[in-house]
Amino acid sequence: MSRKTLIIGAGGVGNVVAFKCAMNADVFGEITLASRTVSKCDEIAQNVKAKVGVAIQTKQLDADNVDEMIAYFKELQPNIVINVALPYQDLTIMDACSACGIDYLDTANYEHPDTAKFEYKEQWARDGQFKEADIMGLLGSGFDPGATNIFCAYAQKHYFDEIYTIDILDCNAGDHGYPFATNFNPEINLREVSAKGRYWENGEWVETEPMEIMQVWDYPEVGPKDSYLLYHEEMESLVKHIKGLKRIRFFMTFGQSYLTHMKCLENVGMLGIEEVEHNGCKIVPIQFLKTLLPDPASLGPRTKGKTNIGIYAKGIKDGQEKSVYIYQVKDHEECYAEVMSQGVSYTTGVPAMIGAKLMLEGIWSGKGVFNMEQLDPDPFMEELNKQGLPWEVIEDYKPQ
Repeated sequence: MSRKTLIIGAGGVGNVVAFKCAMNADVFGEITLASRTVSKCDEIAQNVKAKVGVAIQTKQLDADNVDEMIAYFKELQPNIVINVALPYQDLTIMDACSACGIDYLDTANYEHPDTAKFEYKEQWARDGQFKEADIMGLLGSGFDPGATNIFCAYAQKHYFDEIYTIDILDCNAGDHGYPFATNFNPEINLREVSAKGRYWENGEWVETEPMEIMQVWDYPEVGPKDSYLLYHEEMESLVKHIKGLKRIRFFMTFGQSYLTHMKCLENVGMLGIEEVEHNGCKIVPIQFLKTLLPDPASLGPRTKGKTNIGIYAKGIKDGQEKSVYIYQVKDHEECYAEVMSQGVSYTTGVPAMIGAKLMLEGIWSGKGVFNMEQLDPDPFMEELNKQGLPWEVIEDYKPQ
């Protein structure tokens, strides 16, 4: 019996996942792309058919409506649901999957629409219902979270007896030509970046003001870039699963133009997530701002430059101090030529496909809810090289 794969979400990442699943159709079988806006699905399906020669089915589906999803899941009977919709919709899709006994994968952890806070608590709480349904849920199979978790697990398996410190380093050196735009969903991006920073040290979380801590990191193939400490969700699971860890931090690069625009928007209240009244209508400022900004999915044909995302880990091996830098570099224009999306969508969508591929093949298996680093990193690392995200390892790397 042929496999069936359901992808929910038709933004930039959904586009990449659809393309890459079609390129691996021998594993994914019959592919359906669903979204509330089915016209976006239809456009992606047409592009995939033209470039890859694989037909993708499309479906209008409301990912906020559990009953609607359950009815459709029972009709379609997919082997796996790949959730690349909004993080607000993780729980509803998980509940529909557990009700129907279907394996689940996402790329970002749950965030409540009314609270700018990322955490795994409510997804981890569904471990019991996933076990009862005899299915697997894989959380955060993007790049960060996702590949960065796997990089940490790979370092732990092959290079260290204990890892003491990890810095996750995310650089997007792409230029899209706009004065201000975000490379993924503006609402999610701006809420994430404008929030207070956090890092984990000596068994507790340390909170910082937004952009309070900065370091300059010399990214291979990109060069030195200002990198700012943020809170990012993969740290929450890595502190549970990396042996000996004493500190973990996350850094992301931002140019001054981006930071200046964001601060101005914040100062005038445009990043607000509470409703305000405007001319007799109620609007949420950040949602209105989203409508004004360029659609991230439209940035592909105009973005040039590279991404470099990786981890720098220090620890002990055979009683000796050791450091390892594992990273991946991707060119935006190469991404667009292959799948008609820019590099940020590409580096998220390819790992989503890989995680689902390993689940469908039975290479990764289990019952319950899992984070990436709980699984064997080797097959995922092999797939990264095969599927367009080749990585590098530098042992005993000394930052400039």
